[in-house]
Amino acid sequence: MSSDSPKTLLEVRGIGKSFPGVRALNGVNLHLVGGEVLALLGENGAGKSTLMKILAGVQPADEGQILMDGEVIEIGGVQDALDYGIALIHQELNMATNLSVGANIFLGREPTKRGLIDEATIYKNSKGFLKMVGLNVDPNTIVGDLTIGRQQLVEIAKALSVDARVLIMDEPTSSLSQKEAETLFTVIKDLRKRGVSVIYISHRLGEAKELADRVSVLRDGENAGDLPRADINHDKMVKLMVGRDISQFYARTIHKPGEVALEVKNLRTPAHPTHELSFKLHAGEIVGMAGLVGAGRTELLATLFGVTPNLGGKVWIAGTSIDAQSPQEAINAGIALVPEDRKQQGLILDMTVRENMGLASLKRESPNGIFMNEAREAEITALMIKQMRVKTPNDRQVIRYLSGGNQQKVVIGKWLAMEPKVLLLDEPTRGIDVGAKQEIYGLMEDLAKRGVAILFVSSELEEVMGMSDRTLVMHEGRITGELPRDQLSEEAIMQLATGNTEAA
Repeated sequence: MSSDSPKTLLEVRGIGKSFPGVRALNGVNLHLVGGEVLALLGENGAGKSTLMKILAGVQPADEGQILMDGEVIEIGGVQDALDYGIALIHQELNMATNLSVGANIFLGREPTKRGLIDEATIYKNSKGFLKMVGLNVDPNTIVGDLTIGRQQLVEIAKALSVDARVLIMDEPTSSLSQKEAETLFTVIKDLRKRGVSVIYISHRLGEAKELADRVSVLRDGENAGDLPRADINHDKMVKLMVGRDISQFYARTIHKPGEVALEVKNLRTPAHPTHELSFKLHAGEIVGMAGLVGAGRTELLATLFGVTPNLGGKVWIAGTSIDAQSPQEAINAGIALVPEDRKQQGLILDMTVRENMGLASLKRESPNGIFMNEAREAEITALMIKQMRVKTPNDRQVIRYLSGGNQQKVVIGKWLAMEPKVLLLDEPTRGIDVGAKQEIYGLMEDLAKRGVAILFVSSELEEVMGMSDRTLVMHEGRITGELPRDQLSEEAIMQLATGNTEAA
């Protein structure tokens, strides 16, 4: 190695970890140099989070070594990791939301003066760390009053306050708006310039391509390979993650759409009560809906499904006028909605796969409206598990223990059992790995072939362009344009999404 080669800061050698019945990590190796952004990728269950928890002292390794600056170290807990300069920012932020920004940054390490907490020092030093992450807020601001994106920047400032040399970020943009994500990317690039190393975990491959100096991939708890900066592209990352080429990631067969399945005319939603929305959706058609955060896409789906009231306008399903003032009325009319937040709105996490799969069918399959037909419930569940290829030990498995991709399949499966005419999908692949995404795309294609009309909202432009027969674009509560498949491009979508209809 030449004298000017980057020096390895952190290294793991042969790390292994087992849980009852599961080998989570098997002989995993990883290295990180100073001032490097390393994207750690892999499907759900690949071992990424387990490895990061070991590095951060949350869990012990069963075997292997961790080295810092070439010396073997022992990490017996979170404080040990922090002492070595390793800080983990969890996907679910660990902030004391009732305390101030400054109090959170120095929580548990408060400077004192004459036996009392030195508020002036906390204020002064917090301002310096907040400036490092580009966050212009008063340190006395209550954390709970900040957006999630700003809370995340406070978490990073806290890590810098303990002289973190390695910052581990687990799905950091999963709850951020596009603007907040762009701010985070700027902060990460600034940290790199200051010599801080970042391990960045994400399912969003575009983020890895933008940020990473190197990509390292885990598959089934083992190393699958690395990609240097020059080789980072979508196809190579996917191939390492799933162990095979995905030549047709978006498996679309364009076919002639059928009759009008959904017609919306002059619909007004509570989110944008003065703006009218009109469009049509045909049987067997997959229509994407693009737009920036706050454009009104989710709110439109909620109104169509009867979750929020229709303030005006008309809706027809297969030519029949409906006025869905509740989800049950929408279901009766043939509409199904897979919500954006599957854990809060799509599932009951402490119930089993079978119980969740039968939820939508309860009213239909209860002959007296009181007791569920258990034999029918088991039959529906078995059919959907097979059709959706849900990976579960059995239908009595509690659903919180399934991967995100398999949870999403159950959410979709419970609605498919109702044989809807119109399927509304809100961010159908958010937070699931690339292999599960491909299965969801294949399922959407199969449903379209069977004549189901699909309207899906997605913030991933690549997904919109890959799966749409045509795309509707929204901006501030209005549909600003429609793009047929042969005119879809990121530039055209973004022009409409920002209200620039003439340029598009």
